[in-house]
Amino acid sequence: MTVLLISNEFKYETEAVIKLFFPVRRFGFVNMTTAPSSYPDGDFALLELNQGCVISVVRIGDKTLEKQLTLESGFSDSDAERAICRLLFLSLRELTGIYPRWGMLTGVRPVKLIYRLRAKGLTNGEISRFLAEQYYVSEEKSRLAIATADAQSEALKSLPKRGASLYVSIPFCPSRCSYCSFVSQTVAQFGRLMPDYVRLLCDELDAAAGVFSDLGLVLDTVYFGGGTPTSLTAEQLALLMEKIRAKFDLSRLREYTVEAGRPDTVTAEKLHVIKQLGADRISVNPQTLVPGVLEAIGRKHTVEQFFGAYELAEKTGFKAINVDLIAGLPTDTPYGYASTVDRVIALKPANITVHALSVKRAADLIQDSDAVSDAVTASEMINSSTEKLTSTGYVPYYLYRQKNQVGNLENVGWMRDNAVGIYNVNMMEEVQTVIAVGAGGSTKLVAGDAKIERIYNPKYPLEYIKRFNETVLPRKTEAKLRLEKILAEQ
Repeated sequence: MTVLLISNEFKYETEAVIKLFFPVRRFGFVNMTTAPSSYPDGDFALLELNQGCVISVVRIGDKTLEKQLTLESGFSDSDAERAICRLLFLSLRELTGIYPRWGMLTGVRPVKLIYRLRAKGLTNGEISRFLAEQYYVSEEKSRLAIATADAQSEALKSLPKRGASLYVSIPFCPSRCSYCSFVSQTVAQFGRLMPDYVRLLCDELDAAAGVFSDLGLVLDTVYFGGGTPTSLTAEQLALLMEKIRAKFDLSRLREYTVEAGRPDTVTAEKLHVIKQLGADRISVNPQTLVPGVLEAIGRKHTVEQFFGAYELAEKTGFKAINVDLIAGLPTDTPYGYASTVDRVIALKPANITVHALSVKRAADLIQDSDAVSDAVTASEMINSSTEKLTSTGYVPYYLYRQKNQVGNLENVGWMRDNAVGIYNVNMMEEVQTVIAVGAGGSTKLVAGDAKIERIYNPKYPLEYIKRFNETVLPRKTEAKLRLEKILAEQ
């Protein structure tokens, strides 16, 4: 599809709008100062800013639609961008017959918008009307965002002064899932790197602990993510967790999470180490309980292994267990997905996280868009699980969206009995500094509502190992200096 931008450079937002309707399609952008004498062949979108008027001409298949809108005098660039995106959205909606339930809202954190509108004094009813009128958001998605804001408010009120979280990246997995775009390496190919990786990660934890102690930060949550942290051996997990216990003040810690992730990496020995060394929350993530779907997405574990791993986690005595599921996986059906949801709900885990499939450029599935469930099917799956979770006492407590999600849907963390995942809330609402260690780790320095500074570690394990002294450690010093300045200004 060709996108012609006439007298404007609104590529980022217009691309985001188009991807609401064509999530895995590729686009070619052309910037021009005047409209062409003839339209390009095939599908296209012409988006023009002509003084105080915005014009859109969109062709999909054999249908072409033209719209225009006159801007008020004194309009800003953001006004013009919003108007062009609005015309583009309405044109695509009419031409495709697709009605995205989140409307033209493309931000990844809808709940942050709810907080901003509440700060202006809007009631829930007024917020829903605003979202419908300005962004064409459906009533059910407005209710979901508002309910999520309500559920997470207590965790946000309890944020400690000078609080910060620690993220530990373990970018290794038993195998690579077809939908995955995360920075992770398979154990079979890169397992030889794991001993050196763990050794250097311990050194980086020393440096991170120095940032906490020197700046008087309060460690609020710890989160081991991946990849699959339980790809490590029990001894390697113990080394890392003992380092954290020895170097960090855990006296005010509100939550400690380790993602077990893949059931085929879970053993009683590993769970014992994780529990004994401080973690109170764990994730065991099957994504689906349909054997054929597991095979289609490249996961090597069985359904029985998931139930065995979950039972081990329960017996070990964790405060909370989370289970991740994905709607819209290749070869899955509404019946298969509903069966998965029912079987997981029957376990009564503290948390169930429901993801809508997101197909990223780095994922293998991008090469086979026909394998991805259509928007209607994925939406049906999400709606059915929302109804079931709500009716069985689960409440949405965090919500975020990703680019290229099937059906323009969302990811929602559900909880029962107020078992809020604090780290998830802090991350999604971007209210707290996160010091990240490990390959692909992104340290986020929160400097108020409108500003976040980021410092990135090398992306891949081998790069992390090779550049540890010249890059990784200096960036911890950089994080300390930048955060020190932020704290002094607050």
